[in-house]
Amino acid sequence: MDRTISPSNARMNETSKIRHVSIEDAQAISSGGLIARDRNIALTDLQRGSVFQPVADENGPYDLALSVEENRLVFRITNAAARPLPALALSLKPYSRLIKDYFIIVDSYNEAIKGANPSRIEAIDMGRRGLHNEGASLLQERLEDKISMDQDTARRLFTLICILYSEKIIF
Repeated sequence: MDRTISPSNARMNETSKIRHVSIEDAQAISSGGLIARDRNIALTDLQRGSVFQPVADENGPYDLALSVEENRLVFRITNAAARPLPALALSLKPYSRLIKDYFIIVDSYNEAIKGANPSRIEAIDMGRRGLHNEGASLLQERLEDKISMDQDTARRLFTLICILYSEKIIF
């Protein structure tokens, strides 16, 4: 059963979205480079336009706090009535290869911009997008019976997962 909310249905329902998102240790994350840029874009875009609907609640929009605890990604969700929903914890193990690849791409990107080679930067960016798509699909699949979200929301959440995972140095 496909529980993914289509973008057209989500636009009609302004409650199926993230109102605010916070990530653990956000101030510890460096303020420069591609990682910080990705983090800032993901946070801004999630708050501007996300499709996010916990299956067991219809009282959005939602506040979302993400953290990593004991090698698990923890979602703490509060609805518009300020009622916390049950926390969700996902093992990060299925993401480890994707996250390691993400940081390899980040390093490649940082090296490529020093040389200002536009075709190399474009190729790296295409690889990064593909990696984000794979991570987003995995996230949607693992949460399909708990939270419905569109591909763009899942991609942005995957970005934040990478950043959180790296801050915990769990590789």
